[in-house]
Formats: sequence, structure tokens, C-alpha cells
Amino acid sequence: MKRNPLFLAVVVCCTTALAQSAPAPLYLDPSKPIETRISDLIGRLTLEEKASQLNHLNTGVPRLNIPMWGGWNQTLHGVWSKEPTTLFPAPIAMGATWDPELVHTITGAMSDEARALYNIKADGPRSKHGLVYRSPVINISRDPRWGRIQEVFSEDPYLTGRMGVAYVKGLQGDDINHLKVAATIKHFAVNNVETGRQHLSAEVDERNLMEYWLPHWKAAIMEAHAQSVMSSYNAINGTPDAINHYLLTDILRGKWHFDGFVTDDLGAVELLTASRNNSNEPGHRISEDPVEATALAIKAGNDSDDKEFETNIPLAVKRGLLTTNDVDKALRNVLRVGFRLGAFDPADQSPYSKISATTIRSAEHLELALRTAKESITLLSNRSNFLPLKRAGVHSIAVIGPAGDADYETGNYYGKPARKVGPLAGLRELLGSKTKVEYEKGAGFIEAADPAAISRAAELARKSDVAILFLGTNLRVEAEGRDRRDLNLPGAQQQLMEAVYAANPRTVLVLMNAGPLAVTWAHDHLPAILDGWYPGEAGGIAIARALFGDDNPGGHLPYTVYANLDGVPPQNEYDVSKGYTYLYFKGVPLYAFGHGLSYTRFEYKNLKISGATVASTGREEISFDLKNVGAVAGAEVAQLYTHQVHSGVVQPIKSLRAFERVMLQPGETRRVTFSLPASELAYYDIKSKNFQVEPGVFQILIGSSSDDIRVRSQFAVTTLAKVRPGVPKL
Repeated sequence: MKRNPLFLAVVVCCTTALAQSAPAPLYLDPSKPIETRISDLIGRLTLEEKASQLNHLNTGVPRLNIPMWGGWNQTLHGVWSKEPTTLFPAPIAMGATWDPELVHTITGAMSDEARALYNIKADGPRSKHGLVYRSPVINISRDPRWGRIQEVFSEDPYLTGRMGVAYVKGLQGDDINHLKVAATIKHFAVNNVETGRQHLSAEVDERNLMEYWLPHWKAAIMEAHAQSVMSSYNAINGTPDAINHYLLTDILRGKWHFDGFVTDDLGAVELLTASRNNSNEPGHRISEDPVEATALAIKAGNDSDDKEFETNIPLAVKRGLLTTNDVDKALRNVLRVGFRLGAFDPADQSPYSKISATTIRSAEHLELALRTAKESITLLSNRSNFLPLKRAGVHSIAVIGPAGDADYETGNYYGKPARKVGPLAGLRELLGSKTKVEYEKGAGFIEAADPAAISRAAELARKSDVAILFLGTNLRVEAEGRDRRDLNLPGAQQQLMEAVYAANPRTVLVLMNAGPLAVTWAHDHLPAILDGWYPGEAGGIAIARALFGDDNPGGHLPYTVYANLDGVPPQNEYDVSKGYTYLYFKGVPLYAFGHGLSYTRFEYKNLKISGATVASTGREEISFDLKNVGAVAGAEVAQLYTHQVHSGVVQPIKSLRAFERVMLQPGETRRVTFSLPASELAYYDIKSKNFQVEPGVFQILIGSSSDDIRVRSQFAVTTLAKVRPGVPKL
């Protein structure tokens, strides 16, 4: 039957009006509770669409107006982007600041840049910028040879925990239901060796796991509410972390109440069946069936993966290896983070939608990068107060070494800055034309000696008032996938250093490194040594200012620098009580954990504790006066350690319990107070599966480093008490 055109027009208008008046689906209604919105969205997705959402590089669901929001971005110390972004010093340099408030400020700046890039739809490394960032790395540098020390904060779980909490809070913002970006803490857990990392099994006993390997993870989850966790390639006691139900479900969700999502390290599920991408990297070979491997990962609590999940989840459901409830549970964890990010809401409803591109590499952020480099610089030795150099007595400087120019290493997992100021440029900028600053490379980072190049460097040193050596490492020495075999300066750098010192004893060494370097010869011969780390884009400016006293170095070592590998256990020994770190190392280190000198002197006195005894459920208030008794302003890192005098189990030599970075003017005194809950003195009792505080006497040790104790006292814990199961609060 032929329709009247007027009738058709009325029908169209009515239909349009009904569509316009129809309420939005619940999942698109920001006024509804998040869990309600998640349930509504899950009910609208096909199995294949659900699987696609569990691929971390998903492209969204266009038919439901769901965008690609997660992605795979990095901002370890600067947002990884095709656009220039601010480059901060590497995390190990952040660790050397011992300044969690600064780290919180840094990550707030990085997340502002990340949001700005998302808002302008800029290109990321692989796709448009998403809102999930795979940072920070909160593994700990148990072994000094580990190749990824540049990415972490410390060898100590307490210091790592404080830095990790500050980092995550700064990155995500203050409102868990309105995240700026989502942080992914990685690599969970007991990840500390690069050689064979795709298939090795870390054999670790339960006490070591609970006391050393996990406390900082709990802090990042329970205090900072990190929204994502990355499981690591390695296995623990034979079970790969990607399918480790004990880690990913029993501990992470059961004990710590984690409600974000777990993703695996790239290709980890694939490595359960074969080598990665058909390469020569062997995997765990748990199964020969990739569909079964996918099912094992989902059931263990691994919610997100690469294309393997998108491909294999529907097959696993059809074969009965997974139920739709298994898939929905994982999807709920992933979507919860997306809704908290506001990824499915109108852009103007996000409190971060107005962050514009002007924040990227803003003057404030560039100054923050410089400040971080300044705070991280660590004075390792300074005979006869050789440093700071006096401008009046220095008319010519020889800058020597592979890290002396713009070729210095800045680390990995960050975006490229618009500029990079090396030591040579920094010194020239600081001193101007009145001081001649010349450069000779002398040697590469790893290359064999070139006698002619070394000779030129020595000759430059000979004719200069001062020689400054910039030596260290780069990504060809220590990096992801690459451990070091020893702690020596690589290549011909030692030979270069000795030749330069022979030509001019007024030689300063500036280390540009990540992991510890056993520079024993330099310590015995050179008048001064600074550690400049991987200092970010403004490293040369910060180092020049420290050398000439415009700034007073205030960094302290976040790890032990061993004189050599004598007494250091092999890398496959995961029991730290066998001699790893300041906690258990019985030898004499070259530089102790927490070590850092200054151009001024600090006095500790008038130590008071609130009582001679304390119940295991109580706390001690510990206070002391810290005074700058020198002639220049400076920052001191006051550190509180404890030691249990007698114990029925093996205990650390000493354990860091609190610290504070304090800036003091000449003659200024500050009263520093630490609050120490007795529960933090607990050890993990294997029989009861609980932490408990053993009654007895505990020493209070306060000073400038783990081996430079200035004031001490003691108190007694009077009653035995169990601390709640799991890991003690940091």
C-alpha cells in the first residue's frame, strides 16, 4: 500500500522525538554508581567484544560509543610521546633525593602532561594517548648487578614504599573515583634478574617474601590505591607470576583488597606456551595450548593481556575452559578503572578536561626537572674540602669522558625532550666566557682503549687548572634485558681516569650511572667524587652548580655501593639474609646505604624517646635536634634505624624505619620527630602465618647514613602480640 508523504513525515518526527527523549543507557549516565554502570555495559557486550576489552591495546566499541581509553603508555620519568615532554631524572636519582614530597610533585606534573596529551588527542608511541600509564617500577635493587636499577628507587623496601606511595598518589590524583591517570605498579613480584627473566623461577621462602619482597607493594596498593598491577615474567617457586593465584588473588585481592586490574608483562601469557613471538627467548612452557594458557591466566587473576586474550578468550569459553562469569569478573576489574578515569563520560564533566597543551614543558615543569637533578646529586667523597671549586682560582677546565657532553645517558621509558643540557654546556653556561672550558671524550662507555684519544685527554688535563671526569654507564651496559657481570667502570674508562689523574691530580670524578660502581681506585686517589646519576634533561646545569657551590649537594645513596663482589651472594640467591643489602651485608662497603656528604656539617643532639618500654600495640615518639653547624645552607637526610638486640630468629643488622630530608640555614636548628609504631618491628612468623612483635630490647639508631650513627638509645617491647596477617604497613 502506498503511504502518504505527510504520514511518513509524522512517523519520522515522532520516532526522532521518542529517540531524543529516551534516557541514556545506564553505562553512559555519570550520575549512576560505577558498579551499576559496569553491570549495564557488560550486559550489552558480546563475548568477542568483552575479549577485545581485555586486550590492553583495544580500540573501543564504536557501536556503544566506547573509546580506546587504556592504551599502553609510559611515564617513568617523563611522558613517552611523539610530542616533546619534560624529562626528569631517572627513578634511582629520585630515590637519592630521599624526598617523597618532591616525587609526588614530579608525578603530578607528569600526569598533567599525560592528561593534556589525551585531551588534544596527540599521538602516543603506538596509538592515540590513553589514560593508563605503566609506572612506577617498585621492584627493589637487591642485587647490584641488576640491569634495571635505573628504573627503581632503592634496595630497601621501606624507602621504596615511601617513594612508591608518593609516586602513585601524584600520578593518579586525590580522588579515587575521578582519576587523572591510572598508575600500573610493576613487576609483581620478586623480579630482580634480567638474564633468563622469561623463564627463570625465583626460589624464595615465605619469610623473605613477606618481609623483603612484598611490603612496598602493599603500601602502593593499600595506601596509594594503585589502579593496576603488572605481573612479571618470572616464576616464583615454580609458578609463573602471570598465572600465580597466590600472588594475584590470595594476596593482592584477598589480603590487600585490590580492586583495580592486573595486566601481565608484554607477552607473558604467550611465554607460557612457547618462546615470545617465535624468538629465541624461551618461555615457561606450562602448556602447549595457548587457549589453555589464557584460561589459566584469567582464573589466576590476570585480567588483561595482549592479542592472546582477544583471540583465545572466546575459544576458551566455547571449550569450557572458562565461563562467562570468569570473563565478566576480569572485565569488571578493567572497566572499573575506565569509569574512574571518566573515559566513558562527556569530556566537559572531567575535572581534568581543561588541562591544556600549555602545561607540557611549561616553565614550572622545566624548573622542577632541574630541582630534582639538584636534589639527587650525591657527594661521595671530598678530601680536604676540595669541593666546591672556587671561581677565582679556576680559569681553565678540562671536561673529559663519554658522559661529559650531550651524549650522557638519561635512561629509558620516557619521551624525548626538546633540549638536553650536558655537563660541558652546563659548565660553559654557568661560568661564561671568562673561564675556558674544553672537552675531550677520551674513551667510550664500553669501547676498547684508544691510546691517542686517552693521550689527548691527558694533555688537556695537564694544561688545565682542573680536570673533571664524567664517567659511568649507558644502556649498552645496564638496561632491561641486560645485567652487569661486575661493578667496575666499563670499557677503557678506568684507564682514562688513571691517565688523567697522572696528568693533573686536581681531578674530580662525576659518576653518571644507575647501578653502583665500585670506584675503589678513584676513592683512594681522587680528591672528590660526585654521583650525578642519570640526571634528566637539565643534568649539566645541576652538576655545574654543585661543583662550584651554587648548590650544596644533599643526595644520599638509596643503595649500598660495594667495594667489590666479595661477600655478595650470587644473583639466583633470593634470601637476602645470606648477605644482600645493608640489612644483612657483613662486609665493609665502599659507600654505605644512606651515605651522602655535604659542604656543611650537621649536628645531632638531645635525643628523647617517649618511654623506656612500650607495648607491642603502642608507639614511641622519638625526637632530636638537628643543627647546621657549618657556614653554608644545606639539606640533611636524617635516618632512623632499629636493631633488635636479641631474637629467636635471624634479624637484620639494622632496618630503616623513618627518614626526613631537612633543609637548614647556617646556625639553624630544627627539632625532628619520628613516630614509630611498635607493630613495624614485627617479623613474619612462619608457623602462625602472621607478623608478630617479639618482646625484647630494640636499639634506636639515628644518623646521616646506615653506618654514620650520631645518636642512639633503646627501648623495650614488653608483650608478645600478633600483627594482622599479611604484610605490615609501611
